[in-house]
Amino acid sequence: MGSRSIQARAPLSAQAIRPYVAEPKAKRETVEQKLDTLRLEFAELHRELFEAAQMQRMMSGPRQLRRGDFEIAAEIFPIRHLSGDFVSISECGAKTMLAVGDIEGKGLRAGLWFTHLLGLTRMYAESAADTGQALSELNRDICMAQVRPPLTSLFLAELDWSDGTLTYSNAGHPAPIVLRGDGSIESLTTGGPVLCAVPGAEFECEPIEFRSGEMLIGYSDGLLECENEDREPFGVERVIDEARKLRQESVSEILFSIIGAAQDFAGTRTRTDDCTVMVLRRDSLN
Repeated sequence: MGSRSIQARAPLSAQAIRPYVAEPKAKRETVEQKLDTLRLEFAELHRELFEAAQMQRMMSGPRQLRRGDFEIAAEIFPIRHLSGDFVSISECGAKTMLAVGDIEGKGLRAGLWFTHLLGLTRMYAESAADTGQALSELNRDICMAQVRPPLTSLFLAELDWSDGTLTYSNAGHPAPIVLRGDGSIESLTTGGPVLCAVPGAEFECEPIEFRSGEMLIGYSDGLLECENEDREPFGVERVIDEARKLRQESVSEILFSIIGAAQDFAGTRTRTDDCTVMVLRRDSLN
C-alpha cells in the first residue's frame, strides 16, 4: 500500500504534461487572432459608416446658399453616424426646392431609407405642378413599396426668387415658423398627413409672400423635444425667442445660435433624436 501511494504522488515528466500546457496556449493564440480580426472588421465598419454619413451631407445639397436677396442655411445634427432626418436644397431653374424631413426611427434603418426618400422627393418636386401634388404622388409611390416604408414627415417648399413667393405643403412635419416684419409669427401647417400613413392621401399647398427682413425657420422634432434635467422640452417658443434676438445676424449665425440654445437648455441630458434646422431669410433693403 505504501509503494502505491508513493507512485501516485510522483511528479509527471515534462513530456507527459506538454500536451496540457500547449493546448491552452494554442487556444489563447486562436482567441487573440479572432479578436484582431474583429477589431479590423469594426474599424472598417466604422470607416464605411463615416463615409456614408459624409455622403448624406453631400446629397443634401449646399449647407449655405445665397441668391439675389435671399439667404439659406441648413444643417443636420445626427445622434449616430447616419441620420434619419434629411434636408434638401436644390435649384430648379428660377426656383429652389427646399425640404426638411424626418424618417421614423434612427440609425442604420432610417439611414438606408434616407437616399431613397431624398431622391423621390427631388424627382416629384421637379416634375409635379406644385408641392401639394408632389407630396400626393410621393406618398402613393412609397406606399406601394414591397418593404413596409417608415412613416415620414416632410415639409416641402418651392421658392421663386424673382417675386419672393414660397409655395409649400406640409406632410405632418412640425410646422416651420415665419417671423414677419411686424414681429408676428405664422405657422406653416397646410398640407396633409404623415407620408405612408394614408395611401391615397391628397395634399394641399399654399403660397406665401416673403417681404424684406422676413425669415422662415424649419426644424425636426428632435430640436423641439430636447429636454432639460427637469424633462421640460425646448419647444417652439424658445426657437422664436432666439430668432427674434438675432434676426439681423447671418442665417448661419441664427442657425447655430438656435442649436447652441437647445444644447445649453438640455445641460447634461443627452439628445435622443436627430436634429435638423433650416433658416431662410429675405434681406432687408438698404
